[in-house]
This record gives sequence, C-alpha cells and structure tokens, in this order.
Amino acid sequence: MNQHVPVLLKESVDLLVTNKNGFYFDGTAGFGGHSQEILKRLGKSGKLIATDKDLDAFSFCKEHFEGDKRFSIYNTNFSDIDTISKIEFIEKFDGIFVDLGVSSYQLDNIKSGFTFREEAPLDLRMNKTEGISASELLNKLSQEEIADILFKFGEEKKSRLIAKKIVEAREGKKIETTLQLKEIIEKLVPPNFLNKSLSRVFQALRIYVNNELDELKIFLDKSIGLLKKDGRIVVLTYHSLEDRIVKEKFKYESLACVCPPGLPICVCGKIQNLKLINTKALIPNEKEIEINRRARSAKLRAAQRV
Repeated sequence: MNQHVPVLLKESVDLLVTNKNGFYFDGTAGFGGHSQEILKRLGKSGKLIATDKDLDAFSFCKEHFEGDKRFSIYNTNFSDIDTISKIEFIEKFDGIFVDLGVSSYQLDNIKSGFTFREEAPLDLRMNKTEGISASELLNKLSQEEIADILFKFGEEKKSRLIAKKIVEAREGKKIETTLQLKEIIEKLVPPNFLNKSLSRVFQALRIYVNNELDELKIFLDKSIGLLKKDGRIVVLTYHSLEDRIVKEKFKYESLACVCPPGLPICVCGKIQNLKLINTKALIPNEKEIEINRRARSAKLRAAQRV
C-alpha cells in the first residue's frame, strides 16, 4: 500500500500539542501519519479522537491503533466534530487538527477513481456510499453548470471549452471512466499544460462531489466553539480556495472589532475568539518537497483560542 507521506509533520504537531494529557481531534486521519505522531506526544491520560470519510483509511487506522485505548476513530466527515465530541463526552478540545490533502493511496489506487493516469470509474467521492459520482455529474448537468464547477473549484481557464466538449462527447457515449475525461481534455490543451489542466479539472470535480469547501466552513465554525481557552486549531491546506477560507476565518475571529473606520466607539459587538500563531502560512522547505513532491503546495496555519 502506498501510504500518505505526512506533510509538515513536526511543524503541525509542535503547534498542536501543548498539553500531553489533553484531548485532541484529527479530522482527517488518513493512514495515521499525523495521528501516530500526536499519540507519541500524549501521556497516558491523553486522548485522540479521529475521523475519516474514506472507508479504507478508517479501516486501516481502526486496526493499526487497535491496542491504543487513547485513540478512537469514526467513519464520518470532520464537520461532525460536535456530534463526535458528545459521543466521547468531551466538552472541549486542547487541539484540533485537519490535513485537507488527498492521500497518496487514494491518488494512486486505481479503484479509488482519483487518478487520471489509469483507466478507472470516474467517481471521486471520498465515501462511495454518499452523494453522486463525478461521472453522474458530467452526464447530467448542463454545459453552463459544468463550466461553472471547473472554473469556480478548479480555476481552469478553459472551463467553458472543456464543458462544451464534455457535453458533445456524452451525446455519443456516457462518460464513465477517468480516461474518457482525460481524452476529451487532451484534445483541447497543449501537452506542456496537460497535467496542470487535468489536475485542475479533477480537483474541481472532487471538491464539488464531496462538498469540500462547505464542509470546511462548517468544520471551522464548530471547531472554534469546541476549543478550550489556549487550545489550538491547526490546518494544512493544498490549494488557494481552501487556504483563503482558513486565512479569512482565522483573521476574522482574531479581530475584536469590525466597525467601519472613523466611528468614535465600537458598536459592532464583535468578540475576539482567536489569536493568530503564525500570521504568514508555514510552507515545506526544499528538502521536504524534494522527498515528497505532493507537499509543494501545502500551507500550514494555526490559531489559539482566547
């Protein structure tokens, strides 16, 4: 199994763990890279609660950490953090962590349907039992709707042209595999830009079918209320849309007033909930990127509850 190589592992856990006997949450356990390191830092009274939508990742972690009573995992989305905390009788967490990257296993495993390098069902759902697949999406939506998804979630410049060709292609045969979609894009994009366009299109569809950005917003809202005083939230992002959401949320929650400039007194009633730990996102160094190319777009942001 090609497991996910944890990105910014030491930096993430250094920022996260401040109390070795505290309660922690890992919203994207994956194949246990960050969870393993968090558990190493925890004492006997510490507790790590994890979630992962992907059934393979969930099953792996459940078996891998089976002997560690400090660890519990749930096969659900991290936005269910409030429900999970109630099940575990945890009122507040000392630290909340989420790594928003897709694991190497998912990207490289043909059955997962995330790769455009091999023939596979065009699915892209983290949980194959929820929602609709990318294939269903492309065969059902209008040209304009497809174009909007590719532009909004993938920032693909040729979104309208690609959408047009997708609609034309599906009139002859349903688009059901990763290579069918790849062949459509290959005819529209020069070879030197092909991989970037493919990555953007597949990213856009993945984000949309998994409702990733809305789930992230819900998670951030809930997490801030579930942090103890001085507790920390640490988030690893991999593309600009995610990073923008995290950056703006952290910045807003770190403000004590949002009144327009010039007012003699504050009338907004805004309360400061967070203090920024790093005002500028941490990024991997050249050595880490050399070892793991998938780390090159990672950004790490952290904030502390006040």
